Amino acid sequence: MSFAPHAPTDIAALIAAHPLAWVVSRDFDATPLPLLAECDGQGRLVSLLGHYARRNPQVAAFEANPNALILFNGPQGYVSPRLVSNPVWGATWNYATLRIVAEIAFVASETDTALRRLAAHLEPRGGWQVDAMGDRYDRMIDHIVAFRATVTSCEAVFKLGQDEADGAFAEIVAGHPNRDLARAMRDQGDRRPQNRE
Repeated sequence: MSFAPHAPTDIAALIAAHPLAWVVSRDFDATPLPLLAECDGQGRLVSLLGHYARRNPQVAAFEANPNALILFNGPQGYVSPRLVSNPVWGATWNYATLRIVAEIAFVASETDTALRRLAAHLEPRGGWQVDAMGDRYDRMIDHIVAFRATVTSCEAVFKLGQDEADGAFAEIVAGHPNRDLARAMRDQGDRRPQNRE
């Protein structure tokens, strides 16, 4: 059973909804950072835009070696047998994850744009904007640098009940307490093959 997402746009949607990723450098240092997906005309992930504090040791590490491992966790959770009426059904863990290999390049000239784009993404419908910081923003931005991570490979695993029998799948979606996970299962499940009991 393949746990691949149904469409390239599912990958960008996961990043949009769960933007915090672990960015890992060659020396196994890692920093959690919110990232924005940049896609081509077909919705396929091409790159990720983010920013570092310039004092972060990973800035020097990526300047020396741009290879990065970037890990995203989407909706996930334990699935208890109590949700399923089949008495021999076993517990499992459902999840959606991305394992991305990328090359990082620092783009200092895009730092202001990167910060504004991230704020706009996290504060939709005209919420908070960086200009509200006034002069503090001008002082702060000197200590930040934007980067673009160009994707060289992306392994997406959306283990969201695609292999479950129809009845068990419906029971899990209806009863799971993590409604974010249940919605992800339903979204991927809308395109799953019929799996009989």
